Amino acid sequence: MGPVGTAAVRDGGAALPGGFWAAVRVWLEKPQVANRRLCGAAIEAEGTVALDEDEEASGAPLGGAGEGRAAELRGLWREVRGQLPPPLTPLGAPGRGAEVGVALRALLARGRPRAPPAKELAVQDTYNGTVTFLPLEENSEGKYQIKKSNIYQIQLTHVKDEEWSVSIVAPFPENWFSDGITYPKLAWLGNELLPKLAKWSLEQKPSEFKSTLSLISVAKYSNVYQDLKEKYREMVKVWPEVTDPEKFVYEDVAIATYLLILWEEERKEKGLTKKQSFVDLGCGNGLLVHILNNEGHSGRGIDVRRRKIWDMYGPETHLEESTILPGDSHLFPDTDWIIGNHSDELTPWIPVIAARSSYSCCYFVLPCCFFDFHGKYCRRQSKKTQYREYLDFVAQVGFACGFYVEEDCLRIPSTKRVCLIGKNRSYPPSEWAVIDKQITQYINNRQTCAVVGCDRSVGFNHKDRSDSTCKEVGSELPESETDTVGTIWMPGFQPREKVEQIRNCASLPRDFVDDVVLKVANLLLNATPQKSCSNMYCGNVNSWNQGESLSLKEVAESLNKETLQRLKSECGGLQTLLKNNHQVFEVLNGRVHIRDWRTEKPSRKTKPEVKRRLSAEAFKTRLCWFFLHHPDGCSLPSESCPYAHGTEELRASQIIKKKKHRQ
Repeated sequence: MGPVGTAAVRDGGAALPGGFWAAVRVWLEKPQVANRRLCGAAIEAEGTVALDEDEEASGAPLGGAGEGRAAELRGLWREVRGQLPPPLTPLGAPGRGAEVGVALRALLARGRPRAPPAKELAVQDTYNGTVTFLPLEENSEGKYQIKKSNIYQIQLTHVKDEEWSVSIVAPFPENWFSDGITYPKLAWLGNELLPKLAKWSLEQKPSEFKSTLSLISVAKYSNVYQDLKEKYREMVKVWPEVTDPEKFVYEDVAIATYLLILWEEERKEKGLTKKQSFVDLGCGNGLLVHILNNEGHSGRGIDVRRRKIWDMYGPETHLEESTILPGDSHLFPDTDWIIGNHSDELTPWIPVIAARSSYSCCYFVLPCCFFDFHGKYCRRQSKKTQYREYLDFVAQVGFACGFYVEEDCLRIPSTKRVCLIGKNRSYPPSEWAVIDKQITQYINNRQTCAVVGCDRSVGFNHKDRSDSTCKEVGSELPESETDTVGTIWMPGFQPREKVEQIRNCASLPRDFVDDVVLKVANLLLNATPQKSCSNMYCGNVNSWNQGESLSLKEVAESLNKETLQRLKSECGGLQTLLKNNHQVFEVLNGRVHIRDWRTEKPSRKTKPEVKRRLSAEAFKTRLCWFFLHHPDGCSLPSESCPYAHGTEELRASQIIKKKKHRQ
């Protein structure tokens, strides 16, 4: 046996051995969290097998596998167990009837969707604290053989008291074959995988969420995602919006992939041949609608504000600019699915709209920002994270609307990636009127809560809504919508504004911002005795006046009421303005500091190529504030400062030129 590595583990919280098996489970089901060249694993069969060849397995396979797969798994075990090298033969518990757990998994390589997946048989000997991974190869006769060169075993050993060790061993290390994807180098197992397993073994906190892609086939997802990613990758190059193209394009590709597979499975379950129709409420850039239309699903997207990219899609993509007001005038009786993808204030209304559109209408919602029926969602439970609490609320809405609600985690570049799905009803069609009354009562109860907590609610545009949430509905709606007041389900609902107002201090006049920056800087500089320096580059770090740090409250108290009121109207106020002026200030833990560029540390992470290019293009395109205003000048010499020391050093901004060229 060749030791690959051993990690000492100290368990002071009684996490082991249970934590070890939980860690093994992560590696078995989600190997991509450690090996980024994989996109997942598919567990094809799982169960227990008897070590005695004359006995049958005592337990049926897990994960819903039938007796057919159970017999297949037992047959596979009999086929390969005789090929195991003696040191790895599982022993099981002493005595007749010993069993081990076995799982057949397929490893899915990232970027190789059509390549046949590598298969492994994982043998878990709980009694002896080992799990052995046996790579399988299929011969010309269709029988599996163990690829002995790449066998490895993960072991848990109790040393004494709270001391344990996690080890990885390989029986034939000299013959190990690495393909760089499914099987990295042997050193990777010891240097990368082993520390992760040791860490996971002590993490007892259960996840708040379900496993990623738990409701669909991971293998099928991998194939479809790679196809769609290749098909729509050109969108990244021509993206006209100010948002990050790579994030938004590949996120919508991933969501479309999930929906296409989910809908394909639904057609099989219900015996349907026609592809499902949909409406995407709050569709934003419309890319998800564009992809689903292109893939053969009839549907449309509706958003209050038209986006520039809509003009690029062509007539086959159906997008509408319209205000959506939850009510009888916005039902979709001929639509199969209602989609809410980061639908903000419409999020809790998605199940309601689906329930009232028709008995057969389903919904898919991906919550992001926290909204109730009436405005911003207010937390009620401190024992849960805000995100988990909000997901539970949206799921509760679905239950109240008569849906069986399912939850899944998407594989998207976002921290908010849990979706909720309602595709089956919990009541027969004859009880629709009863459920409709139940929905009305539920909404009215939430409205009562909204009025009670009106003074604490925050509006969609982050204003104080104490003067608006409880107004009569006629005063809240756009003039064009007042004729439909009688059909609205909740008086007080505020749709997103048609014209997006910028309230991040970026629209404030430049002279006003400059004046505030200078006042705050002088406040910090004068809070400590002035330190002059005849030679600012003499190497004495203390010779340059760094000023004092003051709390945001202290800084705010130094400004007049008119200035503070003007800042407050800009969503974030003083702190936002100071953070926007990153060149001059640093705001840490509620305290404001003068930024000292000599102490700036380069980022540990390598910046993406796009950001590196933007940094280079912005070099010396703005004047150095310290060179102009600080009593000691800039703390950096001209050649080291990213800002221009005088107008003669100024360069024309390449970024601006490119924007003008696109226009």
